[in-house]
Formats: sequence, structure tokens, C-alpha cells
Amino acid sequence: MSGGPERTVKTNELAASLTAKFGARLLGIDPFPGLLGRVRFDPAIATELFRTFRDDLGFTHLTMVGATAWVDHREVFYALWSDADKFYVMLSANLPPDAPTLASAVPIWPSANAHEREAWDLVGIRFEGHPDLRRIFMPEGYAYHPLLRSFKIHEPEDLEVKVRSD
Repeated sequence: MSGGPERTVKTNELAASLTAKFGARLLGIDPFPGLLGRVRFDPAIATELFRTFRDDLGFTHLTMVGATAWVDHREVFYALWSDADKFYVMLSANLPPDAPTLASAVPIWPSANAHEREAWDLVGIRFEGHPDLRRIFMPEGYAYHPLLRSFKIHEPEDLEVKVRSD
């Protein structure tokens, strides 16, 4: 898919539409290779923004939720697909490292379920309203999030891990 004139027009239309609705709570729309753009948003508008993308803009498929632990913040990003326009768009929110919390996308896109659990398990992002936010890779009772920059490899004897007795 090229980034030609049609893509530029769609990106400009998207920017105008979202800016009119969300104002300063929309932090920017950046060019992103292969996508309609990267939409940076204030975490406070997550649910409203998700509904807008699904209901008003036709992005009916959430294909991925991911998270990254940067030095000074954590970032959550969402990849959405529009069948009608045949475009992907990325949504992105920065969260403070001491309170990385964001509204869950599961009520809007059920496909976010396992992705958000993974982001919780590995990076420590808490998704408010998630129907089943529990570990997906690490065992229950594990006290750490292994993809955080602060994570240190622990000696096995230092860990208290509960083991199933099936």
C-alpha cells in the first residue's frame, strides 16, 4: 500500500475530524510508514476515542495491543484495521511509570482481551474495566513484570512461585 495522495487526503481528513471532536486531548497525528497515521491521545479519552474509531470511522478490527517501558514512561499502542478503507491506523498513549493505567478496549473490541493481559503481565499496564486481567505467561503470584527496565534476573531461590498440583 503506497503512501500517495489518497493516503495524505485520508490522513488530513482523519486529523480534522478528530481534532474537531477531541481538541487538545488529541495530542497529535504523526505520519507512520504503511499506516494511515499514528494518533497520540490523552489517556483520559481512551474509551471515547475507541468508540469513535469503531462506530464513526469504521475501524472495526483491533489487531494488536502492545506496550513498551521507556526510560521515563510507558506507552500503550493499538493497531486498528478498517475493512472499508483498507487502512491500518495506530493509536498511542503515554502513561506515567508509577501509575500505568488505561481504560480497557475489551468492551469495544473483544479481541483486545489477551493482548491487554499480555501487556499487564509483561509491562505492568493496568487496564481498568478489563473482564479478566490476570497473568497470561508468568505464574499467578509472580511479583514482577519482566519487560520493565527495572526487572532484574532473580536467582530461583529468591522467587516464591506458586505451582499447580494437577
